Amino acid sequence: MRLSQMLFVTLREDPAEAEIPSHKLLLRAGYMRRIASGVYAYLPLLWRVLNKVSAIVREEMNATGAQECLLPQLQPSELWKESGRWDTYTKAEGIMFSLIDRRDQEMGLGPTHEEVITAIARDMIRSYRQLPLNLYQIQTKFRDEIRARFGLMRGREFIMKDAYSFHADEDSLKATYRDMYTAYCNILRRCGLKYRAVDADSGAIGGSGSTEFMVLADAGEDEVLYTEDGKYAANVEKAISLPPDAVPSTFTTFEKLETPNTPTIQTLADFLKCSPTQIVKNVLYQVTYDNGHTVLVLVSIRGDQDVNDTKLQNELVKLASNYGANTVIALAVLDEAAQHKWAAQPLPLGYIAPDLSDSYIQAGVKDLEPKFLRLVDQTAVALQNFVTGSNESGYHTVGGNWGKDYALPKQVVDVREAQAGDRAVHDSSQILKTARGIEIGHIFQLGQKYSKAMGATYTAESGEAVPLWMGCYGVGVSRLAQAAVEQSYDKSGIIWPVAIAPYHAIVVVPNITDAEQMAAAEQLYADLNAAGVETLLDDRDERAGVKFKDSELVGIPFRIVTGRSLKNGKVEVVNRATGESQELPLEAVVTTLQQWIQTALEV
Repeated sequence: MRLSQMLFVTLREDPAEAEIPSHKLLLRAGYMRRIASGVYAYLPLLWRVLNKVSAIVREEMNATGAQECLLPQLQPSELWKESGRWDTYTKAEGIMFSLIDRRDQEMGLGPTHEEVITAIARDMIRSYRQLPLNLYQIQTKFRDEIRARFGLMRGREFIMKDAYSFHADEDSLKATYRDMYTAYCNILRRCGLKYRAVDADSGAIGGSGSTEFMVLADAGEDEVLYTEDGKYAANVEKAISLPPDAVPSTFTTFEKLETPNTPTIQTLADFLKCSPTQIVKNVLYQVTYDNGHTVLVLVSIRGDQDVNDTKLQNELVKLASNYGANTVIALAVLDEAAQHKWAAQPLPLGYIAPDLSDSYIQAGVKDLEPKFLRLVDQTAVALQNFVTGSNESGYHTVGGNWGKDYALPKQVVDVREAQAGDRAVHDSSQILKTARGIEIGHIFQLGQKYSKAMGATYTAESGEAVPLWMGCYGVGVSRLAQAAVEQSYDKSGIIWPVAIAPYHAIVVVPNITDAEQMAAAEQLYADLNAAGVETLLDDRDERAGVKFKDSELVGIPFRIVTGRSLKNGKVEVVNRATGESQELPLEAVVTTLQQWIQTALEV
């Protein structure tokens, strides 16, 4: 392609809308343009990148025996109501675009396709002889993000590969899950990205085990905790660890002490001259279930630890059936503003004890549970002679013990947030370290969640109707493209990995009025493309400096300059990634670039 004929406009200044480097660079380099909040047009250069990513994804999926299909983006609400996720996606998380068509039918734009594919399996899979089966698609998805930001990282319209597998039993599911794990590692390696596979929370998708694939980058929205031995890595939402050992309490007698102006753990520890590990803090939450029922939750946890909201929500989902519900649609710390709605009297916030009376909850309020749900984190269970609140502002108790001074809640849970510096569970000599990551892929063992909800069964060899076992596997194609930029750029612009660069090389003509320069460039342009080296020709009537800056901004891996060295039968070749420059004889350019590209693709 000749740049003089291409839709190619670069910007010298960072667009005001862009916050992170990759977003700024893709806009400045003319790869995309914003159409609306979270909605972008993929321009010719970016479309080539996306096609290359898609091709790698498609090859790796096909290699596992998966079959490609294309599912509808417009989905009827009935399917989502069968699975129980319509309210979750349209109200709780609110990420599904929903609409009413002219027939007064509720429809949604697909953020994901578990319901659609399960309905297909329900209609078409009859016998165990048809299993296992893995179907995938590469398609545009839609999610109504609360705050669309970072360009393609968190957009409202994006390209994704999603696959869904069906199995006769759990062993077969796990085998395909392992195949997908390997395929995803291959995809990221072939795309030239540094990544880490981490244990993850399943979120609204559900199921048992899940793994996220993170592209490592400082601007990543996710925090990853990992060990140097390579045996553990997890998203902080899922991570587990060994907390620091608690310091033995110095209090031996249970008593109530005046502790003025100590509403925080640190002010209390300073006042009493004790370790935060000797304190039991009690945090109040309000949770709303999908049936509209609200429950006030009191979580007791060791003072030096924080509650992981994702872990807490998962525990609350497990208890949903106790309140006639299926899932959680809202969870928040009960603050001073919220307590006026639910509390019969002002709560002693900052001084709450594990035995806070249920009488604090307003009586007779519709859909409000009249008793606190009391949970205790594992870190607080073993504490003896601990410090905690007294349910009176300005006072705490010391020397408290479970089973004597306070009833130990029946629900013992793990809701603490693991932190960098904690000891690893698998090897206490390993210390958790932290890194930032961009989630590019996520694979799930769904189990029988959707098949049971939607009646998708197969006939086993015994003749019995058995719910299908399912897995699902997603890769953000457009997200991966931007993540590659976020991982690899410099002050001059983008540095594309060779495998997914829009073009392998760009031939730059410093002076298009120089017949010798143009002739050499035209010949190289033709010869390189004929040899399979995808090449651009910058034949624009621009200054040489502008062309060099644009080639670096756009990030083409190799730049060939038909400049002054032509008089010696040579051209300058610059490696964008390393900045190294060398002169090559004209006759050696094609074979040399072929070798460099082949070497890069073999990594």
